[in-house]
Amino acid sequence: MIRRNMDNATNATSTKDQTSDEQKEGLTSWLVLNRIKGFGPKTINGLLEKFESPQHIFDSSVAELKHTGLSSSAIEKIKGAVPEVDEDLAWLEAHPRHHIITMQDPRYPSLLKEITDPPVLLYVNGDPYLLSMPQLAMVGSRSATAGGLEIAREFSRILVDMGLVVTSGLALGVDAAAHEGALASTGRTVAVLGTGPDRIYPASHLKLAGQIVETGAIVTEFIPGAAPRKDHFPRRNRVISGLALGTLVVEAAKQSGSLITARFAMEQGKEVFAVPGSIRNPQAKGCHALIREGAKLVESVEDIIEELGPVFATLYPEKDRNSAEGEMDTHSFCNEQKLIMDSLGFDPVSVNEIVERSGLTASDVSSILLALELEGHVCSQVGGMYLRKK
Repeated sequence: MIRRNMDNATNATSTKDQTSDEQKEGLTSWLVLNRIKGFGPKTINGLLEKFESPQHIFDSSVAELKHTGLSSSAIEKIKGAVPEVDEDLAWLEAHPRHHIITMQDPRYPSLLKEITDPPVLLYVNGDPYLLSMPQLAMVGSRSATAGGLEIAREFSRILVDMGLVVTSGLALGVDAAAHEGALASTGRTVAVLGTGPDRIYPASHLKLAGQIVETGAIVTEFIPGAAPRKDHFPRRNRVISGLALGTLVVEAAKQSGSLITARFAMEQGKEVFAVPGSIRNPQAKGCHALIREGAKLVESVEDIIEELGPVFATLYPEKDRNSAEGEMDTHSFCNEQKLIMDSLGFDPVSVNEIVERSGLTASDVSSILLALELEGHVCSQVGGMYLRKK
């Protein structure tokens, strides 16, 4: 019964243009598994390690499930699961910029997959390929000072100008300023929600969220309709840090939720940066505590780039920079870079088109595009489009 219902639900979504065969054939089983009450990322990821796919989990015998250590009540939930995922599918079909990305989808960001108990799937509104681009998380106080907000906007704008994506949590204060700074540049920013993809919190940021979707992306692991519960936000914070190469804290009080994001970054082996402030400013005390614990003190964007330099060196292949007057010699590119350059023209091309033309993964394309952009060979446009500069 469950297989027939799943097949029917999957066929109902076949008219939507999906970039992943896995999504076309098995998305419903992922959605059902994700909606089983009491099953979080840890439980589901453990099952996926043994059974490889949600459908294999549902097709397994009771004896096989018992062998995993699941309780009888948990097994009953799997065997009694019903594909009540109409709300998920309705959200997916509501707009072409809506995407549901499973862990087996090539668009799932590789950095996020490396964290402890990564989200089983992601609801994305906007450009899903931004999730695989190099990002810096920027977080801070909801009650930031005027100076703190100014720093967040300025740093964000410069970092995005340099080719990074700025990721934050759409909260009041520093989060909003970080998104605004990115929007003042190319608009490449990612907002991670602690609610379902159809709910914006706080509601006062509805307009800001709309602007982010136009040139960036909004992402959440929570199902449509999910309210802003207190326990959702630490889970959101681990995603913010998990997507990024490092986390910058601009202002934070001693008990700030931003410190939770910084702690997750440390646990994930990511770089942590903090902007110092006046010893009389209560919103600087959290940053000072992080610096005492080993976070890098940041006074300028150059401090961040200097620290991330070794990370960039390992992620992105270098090109011979000695070409006269920056003249581009395609023979000096590595094979993957040449594939990208051959896929580009002097008119804007989307990342999706480059992926199709080059045959490379979305993650590789995004990484190489950043390297080529930093070297001055390609130019990014609003909406995640790229073109050759020379």
